[in-house]
Amino acid sequence: MQNNNPVLFIEINNSNFIFYVIKHLEDKSIKILYEKRIPLQGINNNKISNFDLISEIFKNNIYSIEKKIDFTFKEAIILIDNLEHTLINLTGYKKLNGSQLSKDNVTYLLNSLKLLINENEKDNTILHIFNSKYLLDKKEIENLPIGLFGNFYSHELSFFMINTNDHKNLNNILNNCNLKLKKIISKNFVDGANFINENKENETFFKININDKNSSLIFFENSSLRFIEDFRFGFEIILKDISKITNLEIENIKNILNDYDFNAENLDKVIIEKKYFKNCNFRKINIKLIKDIAEARILELSEIILIKNININNFLKRKIPIFLKISNKYNFKCFELIYENLFSCNNKFNVNLISDNSSEKMLDSANNIVQYGWKKEAIPIVNEKKSIISRLFGLIFR
Repeated sequence: MQNNNPVLFIEINNSNFIFYVIKHLEDKSIKILYEKRIPLQGINNNKISNFDLISEIFKNNIYSIEKKIDFTFKEAIILIDNLEHTLINLTGYKKLNGSQLSKDNVTYLLNSLKLLINENEKDNTILHIFNSKYLLDKKEIENLPIGLFGNFYSHELSFFMINTNDHKNLNNILNNCNLKLKKIISKNFVDGANFINENKENETFFKININDKNSSLIFFENSSLRFIEDFRFGFEIILKDISKITNLEIENIKNILNDYDFNAENLDKVIIEKKYFKNCNFRKINIKLIKDIAEARILELSEIILIKNININNFLKRKIPIFLKISNKYNFKCFELIYENLFSCNNKFNVNLISDNSSEKMLDSANNIVQYGWKKEAIPIVNEKKSIISRLFGLIFR
């Protein structure tokens, strides 16, 4: 039976701490009771740099929320999108010599790979483990092939980790607020899971996020998170380029981008009006120049993130759909077609523009992962009292 107590989620992204309170509804969906955004502080270069400052921010805001909704929380779930992380793929092997694959065989492989990670990644803590691929006699099997006969079995796992000190700091920050850390979840993982829930036919895909100051590339294969790469640039780099070349102030450029049609014909004949030259001298600048500057920078972004990214060469050899989300606080739509055309590399790749998910959908997916696990997670932390092995078999053999 679903607990109807409010649930506290805290998102840490590149701009804000976001405090969410959700409530479970009778139809198993959720409703956001409370949402508050606080400018990000105390995190630099994707690491927690000021423990006391973050503790104070959490303590003050959680107390304020509890007072407002008249409820005292005992635990919280943290969604991370701005902490250093690592994703490693490893494969374990077992010779069967014609015998059946048993549960013990799988347990041994999983424990061996996890032990290998723990021994070699002492500075990192595992958050998620995904069952990425099962191969029996070199043939990929959709589900865990326990009970099938074969000669050679391989099992690939993907390990998502964050820095151990950051993990400890988050635990201690919540302890200072008299809260238990129930679970830390990768926001990229949640976004991918939510996308799969909304698009059942797409379990293998690239998803590219272009934000204001940063961008990211994630790859899901058969519903398993296989690859993540973060980039320390975003939409604002285009604004800065336009400002540098035209000598226009950023605020003036924002107004121009919102008001002009950059897909119209004869842009070289369209001169920017005087009203857009606030706090600077009027000069004859045509709209095509601004479009050309943006196009050159977006081409560079597409090459770094996707087209010339050597980290994903093997994945790109297959026809995998690419979903591109351009998310910025200014809500510019003017360059969407340029993004789509350049990231598709002259139609070499199938690129689709998608919009932001609502906070409610994102939190619903996160809540389901916490409550019920994810179909490709090898060790979902649902019941803290269970041993690792119990939790492992609870998902794999349910």
